Amino acid sequence: MESSEEEDDFPTHEWITPQSKINSIYQSNAEKGIRKLCCELLDLKDAVENLCGNMHTKYQAFLRISEEVGEMEHELIELQKHVSAQGILVQDLMTGVCRELEEWNQDNSETLQAEEDAQGNEHQDLLVNEVDYHKMTFLENVDVLLAEHKVDEALDALDAEERSSPELNGSGDASSTYKSAFIKRKLMLEDQLIEIAEQPSLGVKELKLALSGLLKLGKGSSAHQLLLKAYGSRLHKSIEGFLPSCSIYPETFSVTLSKLVFSTILLTAKESGLLFGDNPVYTNKIVQWAECELESFVRLVKENSPPSEMVSALRAVSICVQASLSHCSLLESKDLKLSKLLTVLLHPYVEEVLELNFQRARRMVLDITENNKTFSLSPRFASPLSAVAVSSSDSELLDSGTRFMYIVNDIVEQLTPAAIDQYGGNILNRISQLFDKYVDALMKSLPGPSEDDNLIEHKEVLTFRAETDAQQLALLGTAFTVADELLPMAVSKIWTGKSEAKEPGSGSSENIVFTTSSSIDFKEWRRHLQHSLDKLRDHFCLQYVLNFIYAREDRIRLDARIYVKMQGEDLWETYPLPSLPFQALFSKFQQLATVAGDVLLGKEKIQKILLSRLTETVVMWLSDEQEFWDVFKDETHPLQPLGLQQLILDMHFIVEIAVFGGYPSRHVHQIASAIIARAIKAFSDRGIDPQSELPPDEWFANTAKTALNKLILGTSSASEVSDIDEHIDEHIIIHDDILSDSDDTASCPSSIASSSDSFASAHMGESESPTFLSDSES
Repeated sequence: MESSEEEDDFPTHEWITPQSKINSIYQSNAEKGIRKLCCELLDLKDAVENLCGNMHTKYQAFLRISEEVGEMEHELIELQKHVSAQGILVQDLMTGVCRELEEWNQDNSETLQAEEDAQGNEHQDLLVNEVDYHKMTFLENVDVLLAEHKVDEALDALDAEERSSPELNGSGDASSTYKSAFIKRKLMLEDQLIEIAEQPSLGVKELKLALSGLLKLGKGSSAHQLLLKAYGSRLHKSIEGFLPSCSIYPETFSVTLSKLVFSTILLTAKESGLLFGDNPVYTNKIVQWAECELESFVRLVKENSPPSEMVSALRAVSICVQASLSHCSLLESKDLKLSKLLTVLLHPYVEEVLELNFQRARRMVLDITENNKTFSLSPRFASPLSAVAVSSSDSELLDSGTRFMYIVNDIVEQLTPAAIDQYGGNILNRISQLFDKYVDALMKSLPGPSEDDNLIEHKEVLTFRAETDAQQLALLGTAFTVADELLPMAVSKIWTGKSEAKEPGSGSSENIVFTTSSSIDFKEWRRHLQHSLDKLRDHFCLQYVLNFIYAREDRIRLDARIYVKMQGEDLWETYPLPSLPFQALFSKFQQLATVAGDVLLGKEKIQKILLSRLTETVVMWLSDEQEFWDVFKDETHPLQPLGLQQLILDMHFIVEIAVFGGYPSRHVHQIASAIIARAIKAFSDRGIDPQSELPPDEWFANTAKTALNKLILGTSSASEVSDIDEHIDEHIIIHDDILSDSDDTASCPSSIASSSDSFASAHMGESESPTFLSDSES
């Protein structure tokens, strides 16, 4: 067997090596080499790409640098041209200047030499002259004293020299060199004195010495200005040190602040008088400076007081007025009358505090839903309210009255005598306006004849509504007690300077003695309260009557048709009676009088005038209700004489109700007469002759009186008419048939007083309240 290439490379074995093994060995080595070579080629490729990128970037940078080098070369060339041009100009200028100097020196050399010789001779003569030597020595000594800041010695030296030298005291030449030098030294000394006086840490003694020096120099105006500046600076430092502590006692900090300000003003005025005398010019400057400090004082008080709507702000501003006006009185001896200015400056802030406090008070009065806060009053305020509310068993009425009196009393208690003197009338007016809001809130608690949308809106924000007669009367009694007894008691401090002591249940406020000032009209203020109570009373009477009229049905309802449909056999067979609505109305009034006797115990005059106004309201409604009179004009409704007789009898009956109750009846009688005349005319227009159909007036009066007696005594016997006078002042007995028409049940009888005073003047003197809730007769 011949050998091959494989045999040359591999040794000969006894066996033959398989081709697969040979392939696996050599093929594996070839793959590794190829892979390694591929990796190296890839690396080489990346290196070539990076090199190409770097070359491209560097080439662009090289081009940009080349362009910048070109531009720089161009700028250098321009700069060289500019420098060359400037050099030429400088050279020409130097040449010209040198030539001009040479010519000028040549022309003036002789003149300069002559002047130098003359000055040398003059100086030599001055040194020889003893007087001139003294002047030079004096000026040198003054310069030394000024350099050493020995202002007192310098001032004495200047003063002595000015008195002894004729050249300085006015007899010499005003334009001399020595006098100019002397004035220059005085100005230097003045500057030093001003600098000393302006030092913030300078003592009072040193300040006075500096100011006295300025006065000796004849600089009084500058000295006075420095005095004001020094004391003003000290005041401001004291205030700056005090202000951080204002928050500790926000109500009374103004006292200390006022003391700082006014004591400084007083001290400044004293020092000014000692140094400058009573010169009016300086006094006016003191006043102007004090006015500026007062403006700053008022601004600081406003900035550091509690928020204006808080009651503590009212206390703070009252104390401020008291303290500052007291301090103003101490300045009167120094002819510094600052009280009027201070009042003017404080007025806007006081008005702001009062307005915001009363706005808060109005919100509290109207926010009746706020039940989570307890308002406590002293027994002298709480007892009269409790007497009314307990009778009606309604704590809401007590809460509303207590809330109102707490608010008013809280405001009044914050006032000081000086604040009352300045703003008492304003505060009283605001209290009366607050009472108006309180009355409005009470009016919304009274039910109207119908629940319209407006009433429904208010109903959601009220904690109570006075539905029953007892509640409504208690509401009126609460308002009357507040206006008549408690408010005058609370505001008595405005007149007397302190609250008048008054025992609960001691009667009305007419015994309180007020020392009214000319700016406060107590009677006018009381009349305003009366007007508000009149409005509440009239609202109650109107809604009460309207509710009675529109709550009835059929024949019991007060309607003109009851007079149209009447027939001869209805009610007039034996003893004519008033129509059913008027019988029910009389029963309602008697029942209301009984309830009023319980709720308004001890206030009989109020009861009487209230029932009188209710009677007037009925006839006034009949007189003004056009729908009622339109029925008589309707041709579809036939009229009968009996209807006219019934209407006239009803009018006489309503008059008899007023007479029987002891009410003022003149107004009721006038309106009833007008209604009768109008009814006669209406029936006459429909063809009925009143002269032939109507009995005489005496018959109507006697019949109405007899009917009233029947209803009171519960009998149909006409023989008992004479007994009516004996029962006027007795307990009222209401017929069972009439009581069936009433809404409420009387609990106990009540007596009716016989006097005829007005509703709200029941507990007031005639001279104080002649129109307080008065009826039409008063």
